[in-house]
Amino acid sequence: MFIGHFTAGLAGKRLAPSRSLATWFVAVQFLDLLWPICLLAGLEHVRIAPGITPFTPLDFYDYPITHSLVGAAIWGVLFAGTWSLWTGHRSGAALLFCGVISHWVLDVISHRPDVPVLPHGPYLALGLWYSVPATLVTETAMLVAGLIAYAQVRRPRVSFWILMAVLFALYLAAALGPPPPNVRVLALSGLAGWLFIPWAWWADRNAER
Repeated sequence: MFIGHFTAGLAGKRLAPSRSLATWFVAVQFLDLLWPICLLAGLEHVRIAPGITPFTPLDFYDYPITHSLVGAAIWGVLFAGTWSLWTGHRSGAALLFCGVISHWVLDVISHRPDVPVLPHGPYLALGLWYSVPATLVTETAMLVAGLIAYAQVRRPRVSFWILMAVLFALYLAAALGPPPPNVRVLALSGLAGWLFIPWAWWADRNAER
């Protein structure tokens, strides 16, 4: 998933309104924020294999550090623990941990059988990506639900709606556009995900309570 992960962040904001939307976006996307770094460092690997699923041409054959359940749990503890120490708040840390783990759960729903429990298996998946229409409908419905949840605790302004529109446009471009030319370009484009964090912080800060 892509937009589905951000939807989990919007839902998290509904559960813990005092935490910035930026914090929630980092939590639910933490594994994907680390993944391109691991790709560029040669610690994890992916193939561009058009046709491997109808929805995405990416063959995620080696990402035990960021996307195994064990890895996700470790990153969740580190993220929630660091946040708790940095802010001095313990309340909410468990929810942020669940936000990190939610990424793995949503990947199991969407991926082919390539999402590891332990670093090298067993592998789980429900295969939503085998149907493009089902994927688009599911993630779009999730986004609508997330926007409704967010609007219950904030009154979004234009900056928020532009952010959501950009994310959804990128989602459609990735889903319906051509595959990336090579893994390096894929990894570098993945690093751009960090740019949405300060944008989310600014949009959330300017939203009316």
